[in-house]
Amino acid sequence: MYKIKNSKDLASLINYTNLNNMINEAEMKKFLDEAHEINFNSVIVNPTYVPLASEVLSDCDTKVGSVVSYPLGCDNTESKVNQAITLLDKGADEIDTVINLNHVANENYDLIGDEARQIKEAIGDKTLKVIIESKILEDEQKANIVMRLEEAGVDYIKTSTGFLTPNHIYEIVNDINIFQKYAPKTKIEVYDGIDIWKIANQVLTGGADIVASNKGYDIVSKYKDLRENTQVKPKPITLK
Repeated sequence: MYKIKNSKDLASLINYTNLNNMINEAEMKKFLDEAHEINFNSVIVNPTYVPLASEVLSDCDTKVGSVVSYPLGCDNTESKVNQAITLLDKGADEIDTVINLNHVANENYDLIGDEARQIKEAIGDKTLKVIIESKILEDEQKANIVMRLEEAGVDYIKTSTGFLTPNHIYEIVNDINIFQKYAPKTKIEVYDGIDIWKIANQVLTGGADIVASNKGYDIVSKYKDLRENTQVKPKPITLK
């Protein structure tokens, strides 16, 4: 059950994300220093910066995540497996990969499941999160996909690459409901325009296990200011 008591609890539910393909090393170092300060569940960075992230975060609990076949997902399975193995060799703890949406168009759902199974077998006990790009899918397609992903043993089903217009909160909760019904044993990650505490709270309350956000540092910092750094003197109460 979702419940947080302080900013540390909140940070443990956020994957701080920076997939900007024009970020320089100094900017990435600043991002990673922020992640180190807050101690998020993980960071998600482009493959280029996995070694740097692994180095900067080596003495804290924040895991390093990166992306495979991102953002289109149309690489063949062998390529995705090789990309995932290479990222682990470079220091990644978590792999985010995108399903092949051509398979969805052709209703080849079993191919989606088989591909996820091969990637999971290749990375072993490391975390595999599979992005389905729910914004462009019908509910029936989502159900067919997540069933196969659960059968394949993936660790998380993730809503979005972040490249599309974010869903409304009601659409996100609808996705969560579908995931929970058709893949009840698989955890859920939402990456869908979560840029303020209010939306993060709504999504987590709605049933997500974790959220990914480019604004993770701002969300946790502002929450900390509100909950932990604001002194409120209660009014005196007279009991009768």
